[in-house]
Amino acid sequence: MDNLWRDDAAEAMVAKYAPAGIKRDLALRTYTTRLLGGEPRLVLHGGGNTSVKTTVTDLVGDSHDVLCVKGSGWDMGVIEPAGLPAVKIAPLLKARKLDRLSDEDMVTLQRANLVDPVSPNPSVEALLHAFLPHKFVDHTHSTAILAIADQRESRAMSREIWGDRLGFVPYIMPGFALAKSAADVFDRDPSVEGLILDKHGIFTFGGTAKEAYDRMILFVTMAEDYVKGRGRGPFTPVTLPEGLAAARDIAPMLRGAVAVRKGAGAFDRMVSVFRASPDILDFVNAAEVEDMASRGVSTPDLSIRIKTGPLVLKAPLASDLAAYRSHVEERVAAFAADYTGYFKENDARDDVGRTMLDPMPRLTLVPGLGMFGHGRTLKDAAIAADVGEMWIEAARDAESVGRFEPVSRPDLFDLEYWSLEQAKLAGAKPKPFTGQVAVVTGGAGAIGAATARAFAREGAHVAVLDLDGARAEEVARATGNGAMGIACDVTDPTSVRAAYDAVIDRFGGVDILVSNAGAAWEGAIATLDDATLRRSFELNFFAHQTMAQNAVRIMTEQGTGGVILFNVSKQAINPGPNFGAYGLPKAALLFLSRQYALEHGKDGIRVNAVNPDRIRSGLLNDDMIGARSKSRGVSVDDYMAGNLLRLEVTADHVAQAFVHQALAERTTGDVTTVDGGNIAATLR
Repeated sequence: MDNLWRDDAAEAMVAKYAPAGIKRDLALRTYTTRLLGGEPRLVLHGGGNTSVKTTVTDLVGDSHDVLCVKGSGWDMGVIEPAGLPAVKIAPLLKARKLDRLSDEDMVTLQRANLVDPVSPNPSVEALLHAFLPHKFVDHTHSTAILAIADQRESRAMSREIWGDRLGFVPYIMPGFALAKSAADVFDRDPSVEGLILDKHGIFTFGGTAKEAYDRMILFVTMAEDYVKGRGRGPFTPVTLPEGLAAARDIAPMLRGAVAVRKGAGAFDRMVSVFRASPDILDFVNAAEVEDMASRGVSTPDLSIRIKTGPLVLKAPLASDLAAYRSHVEERVAAFAADYTGYFKENDARDDVGRTMLDPMPRLTLVPGLGMFGHGRTLKDAAIAADVGEMWIEAARDAESVGRFEPVSRPDLFDLEYWSLEQAKLAGAKPKPFTGQVAVVTGGAGAIGAATARAFAREGAHVAVLDLDGARAEEVARATGNGAMGIACDVTDPTSVRAAYDAVIDRFGGVDILVSNAGAAWEGAIATLDDATLRRSFELNFFAHQTMAQNAVRIMTEQGTGGVILFNVSKQAINPGPNFGAYGLPKAALLFLSRQYALEHGKDGIRVNAVNPDRIRSGLLNDDMIGARSKSRGVSVDDYMAGNLLRLEVTADHVAQAFVHQALAERTTGDVTTVDGGNIAATLR
C-alpha cells in the first residue's frame, strides 16, 4: 500500500487551520485521518477512527488535557477538526479501574466530558484510544489485515507476519471490555507498535502523526505482501450457460423481491445498485461462492450494512426469465427465513426485547453478471455495494492463505443489534417516497421541474426526462437526491425504452411515472391540416401510451404496484376555440388514464390524472399570456388569476397535486383539477 504522506501537504494543512486557532498536532491529525479515510481498503463508510492527545482551552480560559477522537457521523476521508471532538481525558482514564461499564454509561461518560457540549458523540472506541498512552492512535478495518484476522489460526499467522511488533487482542465487541483488554495486551508488552484485533482490524500508534500513519501503512503492506507471496488461487471457476440475461433484465424482479411488505398493497422499497468488475466476476463465478457467502461478514461492523452476508442466486437465462423470477422469490424468501431464525435464536439469549430489523438482503451475488447492492436510498445501496467489494477482497484473500473464518453469528448479532448502533439507525426517519423511483417527462419545463423537485423533497429518486438532455441534466442537478437527467424523445419508442433502461441501470426499477410532456398547436378544427393533428396526437397521446406501457412492464415485473400520473390539461374537460389539435388528444389521454386504472388495479398500479390550467410554462409563455389577456381586455395579472379563487396557479401547485395523488394509497381513476376554480372545467 502506498504511503501518501507528503511533507508539503502536511505543512499546508497546518497553515490552513492556524488562523482558526487549530494547533499543529490537531491539524496533522486531520491530515493523516484524511489519508486513511481516502483509501477504501483501509476505511469504508464510517469505519475506523483516529485520535490525538493534546490540550485545549475552554471559554473561561482553563486548560484541559483532552483526547480529540473521531466523532460519530464524520467521514474520515473529508474530516475537519470539528470532526475530532475534544474529551477531557482524566475521567476516561479513571474508568479503566471499573470492573464494568455499560454501553449507555460509557456514552454518558464521554459526552459529559466534552469540552464543547454540542460536539458529536465521540467514537465508541474512544476509551481504547484513551487507555493507550501514545499521542497519536490510528484504527482501520484494512481488508489485508482482515485476510489474516479472519482465520482460525489468526494468532499464529499474525505472529508469523509481524513477530513481536504487534500485540494480539482476542475478539471482543467494541466498548469498555475491548478497551480494557486491548490496554492490558499493550501493558504486557509496551514495545509493540500496534495491535491486531481478531476478526476486527488493526490499531497503530506513535509519538507523531507521521509515525502512527507510517506504521499503519507498513503493517498493512506486510499483510498484502504475505497474501501475495503465499496466496493460492482459492476458487474453482464454473462453466456458465450460454445466453445469459443482462443485469437490467433481472433488476426489477430482484428489487421487487427484496421490498418489505408493510401490509395490503404497501411496501418499503429498495433502490438497487449494480456492480461488475473482474474481481467481482471471479468471485461470483466460483463454485465456492455460496459456501463463502454463508460464512458471514469480514468484520462485525459490516453487519450494519450487509446483515449476515450476501444472498446468492443462480445465473439467469435470457430465454427463461419467468422461471428465474420464481427462483429469485424463493431465494429471497429463504434468506429472510434464515435471518428471522438467526434473530430469534440470538434474541432468546437474554430478555432485552429487541425489535427485529427487516430480514431482506442488502447484497446479492449473481453468477455471470456481478453484484447488486440494495438500500432504502441510492446512497445506502451504493454503500452496500462498496462494502460488498471490500468483503469480496477480504474473503478471497483470507481463503487464499488459509480458511476464511470471520466472527461467529452470535457475535455478529451482538454487534448488529448493539444498542449504540440501533440508536444511530433510529434517528433516520424515512420520507413518504424513500426507496421509490419516479420518472418525470417534460422534466425541463416548468411543471416537470417543479414536479421533480416535489418528489425529491419527499424522498424519491427522480429521473428527469426531456428532449433537451442538457436541460434535463441541469434540472436533475437542481433537484438533488441523486436525480438523473436523460435525453428522451417520448414520441420515439426506441428512445423511451433506452431511457427506462438507463433508469433501471441507475436505480433498479421504477415506481412512479409522471407523464407530463406535451405541446400545444392552434388552429380551427375544420381547416386544421392532418399533419398537425397527427403530430399533436403523437406527442399528446401516443407518447403517453408508450411511457405508460413501459412503466407497467417494469412495475408488474417488480410486483410491488406503482403509480402512473398523467397531465391531461384543462383542455381534456373544457375545450377552447382553435385548440382542438391540443384538446382532442388530451381528451383521449383522460380516457387512457381510466383504461389503465381499470385494467391494472389488479396489479396494484394506481392511475390518476391532473388537469391544470393557466400555468406559466413553455405552453403558456409570456407572449401567449400577453396576447390572451389583451384579447380579453384584462391585465396579465387579472388574466392569470381569472378563476373562482382570484389567485394565480403555479407549476408548484400542479406538482403538489401529483404528489398528493401518489400518496393517496386507495385512489385510482381520479382526476384532480388544479386551476383555482373553473366551473366550465369541473368534472360532472
